[in-house]
Amino acid sequence: MIAFEDFGKVDVRVGRITRAEPFPEARKPAYRLWVDFGAEIGEKKSSAQITANYALEDLPGRMVVAVVNFEPRQIGPMLSEVLVLGVPDEAGQVVLLTPEKDVPTGGRMY
Repeated sequence: MIAFEDFGKVDVRVGRITRAEPFPEARKPAYRLWVDFGAEIGEKKSSAQITANYALEDLPGRMVVAVVNFEPRQIGPMLSEVLVLGVPDEAGQVVLLTPEKDVPTGGRMY
């Protein structure tokens, strides 16, 4: 169990993917994503292992949910600045968490 105050330290925001590219240098199949979180946070980069369920051309414009206050992680030659969230499908492949409706970028989860 964790205290609610601990959960409150995790900053989860909604963003919109602005760009997606192949990431052949990653150990597991992945894409490089650029996600816009609005004026307060701006655009951040992420590595996402979502190649099984998403085509590159379908990602720009898609809304996603991400943790924006983890320390950046070096993933191969790329510094991943946010953790885009997902859950496994029946095959264990990532399905992105996304808002049900179009919402303003940068909105914090509560």
